[in-house]
Amino acid sequence: MTDIQAAKDLLARAELIHPAEVVTAAVGRVAAEITVKLGDTNPLLLCVMSGGVPFAGQLMMQLNFPLDFDYLHVTRYGQDTAGGALSWRSAPWIPVKGRTLLVVDDILDEGLTLAAIVERMLQHGARACFTAVATEKLNGKEKPIKADFVALTVPDRFVFGYGMDIRGAWRNLPAIYAVKED
Repeated sequence: MTDIQAAKDLLARAELIHPAEVVTAAVGRVAAEITVKLGDTNPLLLCVMSGGVPFAGQLMMQLNFPLDFDYLHVTRYGQDTAGGALSWRSAPWIPVKGRTLLVVDDILDEGLTLAAIVERMLQHGARACFTAVATEKLNGKEKPIKADFVALTVPDRFVFGYGMDIRGAWRNLPAIYAVKED
């Protein structure tokens, strides 16, 4: 989205789904759950680019145990608002073989991307692969994967903010919004 005014208008018409305080509290809750489950494993935290950045960054600061950090980049959306074919753009630089992984992403929508990531990491020899998502979309669809850690749920609408973009804009919002339904 190159039109700044169009992006501002979109936000002005959007509906607030989760204010920043709710998002922050949910990240804290998930961090505590992850600490209990993975605190003794020295996991490799893999941030799914680009949407996972805000969640991974805030989450990492609340994990009080040693871990390694890397990223991967797989997408189904690009600049679109509907998912397409998987595009593998970057694999982790740190070897995953024999490691316990924590894959951190922005949203579990249909689950195809996250399921493909987990499958590939296990094929590359990961000992275990846990998943944490900032949001899970309540779309009523059967998903090929269930996230191990979910901060918040969102309605079956186009949502943005907190890592999720709308036409390239607003990943940087600390709250989560939905496009207004007409």
